[in-house]
Amino acid sequence: FIKNILLLILCCLSVCCGAKPGKQVLSAKNSYLLSDSAININSASLSDLEKIPHIGLTTAQAIIDFREKYGKFRKPEHLMLVPRISDKRFREIRQFIKTE
Repeated sequence: FIKNILLLILCCLSVCCGAKPGKQVLSAKNSYLLSDSAININSASLSDLEKIPHIGLTTAQAIIDFREKYGKFRKPEHLMLVPRISDKRFREIRQFIKTE
């Protein structure tokens, strides 16, 4: 009985606050600091891409191949579409790349 009352209170609070049940409300945007020497992944050469931490020759070539096949990256997050670039790797290199 007490569990039902608590559930009812939580549902009422989420409705009153505008939150949807089962959804997490984010109060702040994800932020990052862009390095002064950030590399433009749309124009970088193979050797430039290899200067990015955690990017070796094979991954740098995969980025270039992807860029040549599909065109420029509109957002840095689109780099995760490249094979070999996982979410974890992207988070490791995010501050070192840019698209403009």
